[in-house]
Amino acid sequence: MDYINSRGLFRLLCFFCMLMAGTDVVHAQPPASTEAVLRKIANRIVQSTPYQFIDPNTQQTYSNLAGVPFSMDMKVKSQYNDWHYTNGLLQIAMMELSDQLKDTQYLRYVKRNMEFVFDTANLSYFRRQYNTCIQRPDGDEKARRYSWHMFFRMVRLDDCGVIGASLIDLYQRDKRAAYKNYFDKVAEHLLQREPRLKDGTIARLWPHEMTIWADDLYMSVCFLARMGRLSGNRRYFDDAARQVIQFTRYLWDAEKQLYYHCYHSDVQQHGVAYWSRANGWVMMAQSDLLAVLPADHPQRAALLKIFQQQAAGIVRYQGPSGLWRQLLDKGDAYEEVTGTAMFTYALATGVKRGWLQRDYAYAAEQGWKGILTKISDAGDISGICTGTGIMPSLVFYYNRPLETNTPMGEAPVLRAGIAMMDLPPFRDPPAHLQYPRIRANRNE
Repeated sequence: MDYINSRGLFRLLCFFCMLMAGTDVVHAQPPASTEAVLRKIANRIVQSTPYQFIDPNTQQTYSNLAGVPFSMDMKVKSQYNDWHYTNGLLQIAMMELSDQLKDTQYLRYVKRNMEFVFDTANLSYFRRQYNTCIQRPDGDEKARRYSWHMFFRMVRLDDCGVIGASLIDLYQRDKRAAYKNYFDKVAEHLLQREPRLKDGTIARLWPHEMTIWADDLYMSVCFLARMGRLSGNRRYFDDAARQVIQFTRYLWDAEKQLYYHCYHSDVQQHGVAYWSRANGWVMMAQSDLLAVLPADHPQRAALLKIFQQQAAGIVRYQGPSGLWRQLLDKGDAYEEVTGTAMFTYALATGVKRGWLQRDYAYAAEQGWKGILTKISDAGDISGICTGTGIMPSLVFYYNRPLETNTPMGEAPVLRAGIAMMDLPPFRDPPAHLQYPRIRANRNE
């Protein structure tokens, strides 16, 4: 009797499990396609960009500043309409998305942004703001309060490098003289006035005298690579290649297989951090350069070796979630999306272009899976480390705030997703296909 009851109970349990499994099948949702995810992000950005100015004292908004009484308090209403290197990268990503999807709405978004900035009345208004501020004794310090101050300041690569690169990409689609005039000024600044060490390596005058920032490899190389492609002038490619090689010489740690965030040339000392986004800027700079560097460039082989060296190092620090951490070598640092997106983009691009073995596609796939956990159904992106300078303590990096929906993270995520769209899925080659070779060798 107990045996019969046991059999009945077993059958009942089996039926219950089948019923639950069936329920799961009915309600299971297929994972969203990469294209759908990218459209959610991009469409949210497009829809939330107002193309307006606001006077914070009166809350009055304006779509154009022609005839508007001058005020030092006037500013752009949205972060997406500001003149900032992160928006330069966002514009590059939007144009790449437009090309990938063959959907012109994202190109139109970039065009409208730049038309908004380069409008004569708008630009003149903020030029007057900047000129008024800069004449004050504390003008250099206070200028950052004003919209588009980087457009006029142009004293460092943050001001003009990446957004200048985006203008080169836009100019190839919309040949406005104003765009060319601007990026020609950027080229002159970068080649003639940007601070450099005696060996030509780009450096900053702070926080130490002539500090090399890993971030600046992207700020410079993204522009130089595109300028070389546009003009056909080899000096841009030569300088870009020199920066990659020299930055690697100063910042690469062969033991950790990572890049330091900085090198202080005055005291000949590295910074304290292997910061994720700094390594991401380096890897993305190399990807952008290799994509357009002439095949016969004398430094191409050396650059490929450097790119492959970084790829081999970076995959060793990927976490079980697919994400990389804010401090790459610290297991107690938080997971961070911008560095992850930059690595995913570079690894996927490297595999597709034949710079890397196909094994790296697996790391890229896992990176994208991790990124997806930071993207909501509405296309919001979380886990974005805020803007980060150089500090002499790891505590600073550990405690950097996380943000949601800022171009700092949205742009790399879009680029990563675009790169993943046509990446062939990784397949571990079946071992049995090699058995005939072993047998053949045994029979020889």
